[in-house]
Amino acid sequence: MSNKGSKKTSLRNSGGQESHTHGGGRSNSEGGPSVKFARRTSSGRYVSLSREDIDMSTDISGGDYMNYTVHIPPTPEHESSDTSVAMKAEEQYVSNSLFTGGFNSVTRAHLMDKVIDSEVTHPQMAGSKGSACAMHACDGKVMKDERGNDVIPCECRFKICRDCFLDAQKENNLCPGCKEPYRVGDYDDDDTPDYSNGALPLPAPNGKHDTNMSVMKRNQNGEFDHNRWLFETKGTYGVGNAYWPQDDMYGDDGDDGFQGGMIDPTDKPWKPLSRRTPIPTSIMSPYKLLIAIRLVVLIFFLHWRVMHPNEDAIWLWLMSIVCEIWFGFSWVLDQIPKLCPVNRSTDLEVLHEKFDSPSPSNPTGRSDLPGVDLFVSTADPEKEPVLTTANTILSILAVDYPVEKLACYVSDDGGALLTFEAMAEAASFADLWVPFCRKHKIEPRNPDTYFNLKVDPTKNKSRIDFVKDRRRVKREYDEFKIRINGLPDSIRRRSDAFNAREEMKMMKHMKESGADPSEPIKVLKSTWMADGTHWPGTWASPSSEHSRSDHAGILQVMLKPPSPDPLLGSGDDKIIDFSDVDTRLPMFVYVSREKRPGYDHNKKAGAMNALVRASAILSNGPFILNLDCDHYFYNCKAIREGMCFMMDRGGEDICYIQFPQRFEGIDPSDRYANHNTVFFDGNMRALDGVQGPFYVGTGCMFRRFALYGFEPPVVDEKDPKKSEGSETAALNLSELDQDLDINLLPKRFGNSTLLSESIPIAEFQGRPLADHPAVKFGRPPGVLRVPREPLDATAVAEAVSVISCWYEDKTEWGDRVGWIYGSVTEDVVTGYRMHNRGWRSVYCVTKRDAFRGSAPINLTDRLHQVLRWATGSVEIFFSQNNAFLASRKLKFLQRISYLNVGIYPFTSIFLVVYCFLPALSLFSGYFIVQTLSVAFLLYLLTITICLVLLAILEVKWSGVELEQWWRNEQFWLISGTSAHLAAVVQGLLKVIAGIEISFTLTTKSASEEEDDIFADLYIVKWSSLMIPPIVIAMVNIIAIVFAFIKTIYSSTAQWSKFIGGAFFSFWVLVHLYPFAKGLMGRTKKTPTIVFVWSGLIAITISLLWIAISPPKGSGGQGVAGDFQFP
Repeated sequence: MSNKGSKKTSLRNSGGQESHTHGGGRSNSEGGPSVKFARRTSSGRYVSLSREDIDMSTDISGGDYMNYTVHIPPTPEHESSDTSVAMKAEEQYVSNSLFTGGFNSVTRAHLMDKVIDSEVTHPQMAGSKGSACAMHACDGKVMKDERGNDVIPCECRFKICRDCFLDAQKENNLCPGCKEPYRVGDYDDDDTPDYSNGALPLPAPNGKHDTNMSVMKRNQNGEFDHNRWLFETKGTYGVGNAYWPQDDMYGDDGDDGFQGGMIDPTDKPWKPLSRRTPIPTSIMSPYKLLIAIRLVVLIFFLHWRVMHPNEDAIWLWLMSIVCEIWFGFSWVLDQIPKLCPVNRSTDLEVLHEKFDSPSPSNPTGRSDLPGVDLFVSTADPEKEPVLTTANTILSILAVDYPVEKLACYVSDDGGALLTFEAMAEAASFADLWVPFCRKHKIEPRNPDTYFNLKVDPTKNKSRIDFVKDRRRVKREYDEFKIRINGLPDSIRRRSDAFNAREEMKMMKHMKESGADPSEPIKVLKSTWMADGTHWPGTWASPSSEHSRSDHAGILQVMLKPPSPDPLLGSGDDKIIDFSDVDTRLPMFVYVSREKRPGYDHNKKAGAMNALVRASAILSNGPFILNLDCDHYFYNCKAIREGMCFMMDRGGEDICYIQFPQRFEGIDPSDRYANHNTVFFDGNMRALDGVQGPFYVGTGCMFRRFALYGFEPPVVDEKDPKKSEGSETAALNLSELDQDLDINLLPKRFGNSTLLSESIPIAEFQGRPLADHPAVKFGRPPGVLRVPREPLDATAVAEAVSVISCWYEDKTEWGDRVGWIYGSVTEDVVTGYRMHNRGWRSVYCVTKRDAFRGSAPINLTDRLHQVLRWATGSVEIFFSQNNAFLASRKLKFLQRISYLNVGIYPFTSIFLVVYCFLPALSLFSGYFIVQTLSVAFLLYLLTITICLVLLAILEVKWSGVELEQWWRNEQFWLISGTSAHLAAVVQGLLKVIAGIEISFTLTTKSASEEEDDIFADLYIVKWSSLMIPPIVIAMVNIIAIVFAFIKTIYSSTAQWSKFIGGAFFSFWVLVHLYPFAKGLMGRTKKTPTIVFVWSGLIAITISLLWIAISPPKGSGGQGVAGDFQFP
């Protein structure tokens, strides 16, 4: 219930004296027994009622009544609020204002009467309006409470807006209506209920927390009938007017609630929140044995190859042996970290029991879970459709986690009004979508995905009104999509109209001033917001201070923080009955950091760091979960799954939880290995058994404290701050880092005092419960049940300041703190830095995919995506982030895996050479060995068998299918001969010559051919990356044909050499088969430039080789003399 009695409330009696009482308790006063009735007003005060105010039908004798106070239960018409009107006014002002600011500019708050063209209904959302202000000549709107009702600061019900209310307070503190003083400070602002006696407020029948009982539960005299209430709710008296709950009272299906009474979770046996399950030894033992066997055989094989050179073609032998030694080294780097994979599982029931279940100290079950800030990044609404981003936001707002603990931040690095209004539309539609998901337990909670599911939507649904509700929400969502799709045109028409008005004003001014009418009118083509003011971000026609690289910082609280307790809806105010559903929405903030010419904004990493700082001031969630704009929650309990690891024993050393990436819209054959299952289900699961998986850019939940560059906490048992058991008192910054000088805080974190003060708070709130000796750094239970402070303008202005372009100057942001700069793969570097400081990470594989996203299925887009990753790896190799330079805190196998990250692109050099070797062998007539001896064939056969058996066992413990493994092998060769080679060249250019590489965003829009969702797969886009694999394929094909003809017409046919060379050429061509299919497209057509370049290069190489070393037949005569076409 949203309204609770406060610990200490000022009770005004009829005599004007005040006496303090607990809600529902007794009030001791002098004199004989008398009846004092009190009711709680909308402003939260207790007001005494005389007997004339109550229609008493029976005689009241003094001896029949004890001295007590009747607390009428809060109902919609008796709504209570323990937050002062001034604080409500401040918070509503903040949520309705667009804050802008930046370098050498004043932070301004622009009060917006209108955020979007459509109507705003949810009271938490920016732009929501109350009734008209009753003050003369004022067009302001009255403030709203959590339910959307008008906030009236005086009991006379005089309606007044925020500004007029503040003016009245400053002037004489008198209500303009009744001329009585405002009494907003006469009660305690702390709305945390006192349930030390274990008493609970009365619920509605059937376990529903319905407060609308004022009419149903009144007796014939119109009084509230407590007896009838207790009878219908089957409640029993506890203390005062509270009662003990019965079994399954709170709808927990009997799993965790009270079973016949109040049970303190600390009295129950301790249970772990997560379990680590090793892979069965029946799989791992032969797997490790095969690795050892293959390693030994590989060493002997390479030794044999070195000791048996091909004297006839020493150059061919030398190239082959160098490549094979490198391949063996690369295989060791990739295989050794896979020695100890693990599986993990979580127990969500235990998590609920520890943090969310009611107890004597927490009767209402207010959550003790830590807060989570969710980051969504986007940069270009044209390449990253705003509808996709809006659906991601809707899935976040509907996630199954305590609403008051969530805060969602979207970073718009393009500063586009289109993105701003699309996010506002999403926040407006969330008013309907989120309660619908909670009511019917919808999965997934991305509306676009949900309404396109090819399954029966009524499966596992039991509520009779589900079909009706779904049909209505589907209609509303279709209208929502139409509004989103129409935003670009709406913004353009609006801007054209306002710009035309400005031109008319300018023309009128020129006429009045007598200026030359032939002089052209210069009016900037501005972009206008819905309220008729200039958009402070990027304009459609860029100009100074209004372009993608030059605009002010923008921050808008789209949805203000919710109330701390559930707010149940009703069946009257919405198209769907939400009478038993919590209608609150998480906090939602739009952020566009300031950009100015001359500053390096560090792309995505810089945007994420801006969100880290802004969120630390506004919500300061101890944990941060970041998502790409096209990745959404597929499992609404994903945060709870990750929290099982963070809040479990040993969780204090975990820096982040990485979830596997899963993709939608991939062609069924997964032609280009887009699912990347070998990496996500194999390599990452194996690293989970070492020091933890890599950070891969999205779907990762961070510990905020680890992002700040601190090392894992170490507790000194002799420290006086160490409490009994595993509990540790809160520490300050100097205690968290012995090397940190408090006077040098601005050098590390910047000059924001609020940001620095938030760090130890985030560290303390992110600790697991001190409920087990293995928890080295714990916190006491219950400390996170206190509601967060409401937003004020000062905090938001500070948040605007920390997203300015100058804030990071001369600080350690991007170097030690936050996301690390200097690489296009900032994700891997950021995770490496944390592991290098001694943190560990966890891989969380859930039964239902945690997140799903999109991936480019087009060949060119896929190659450019891989090019970006590989270029980042080359940068890592040549930087201080090379694992060779890591500290001792990085474990050996983890060091090997990070070494492989920086080294794997260089394999492309040897791979390209090796792919040409079969063709060179066929052209020259020589093979990589002198003869196909038995020893060579045995070695080759043993290595191949071991490889196949290892693949089979790896498939068994990782869950990867053989087809997926084979697709991965094919794309390894395709990318190795194209994108990886280009990455090495570009990386070397950047390191040696200082040439920067710019990458275009991967296109994430769907194909316009709606009849085929895989139409992008067949689109052929020319790229220079295609040249090397095409040349390799054509040279090998020509070589096979040439060698075949030469062998046929040779007087002494050497079929063994031909078969050996042809076999390896065929091996190369089979791996390039998906690449060839991609070139053919749907219509079997390929751009002419591809064949022209490839053909010319292949023919040139072939003729050049024949000219340098012409083939010889028997007797020293050239083949050309005996060659004839049949």
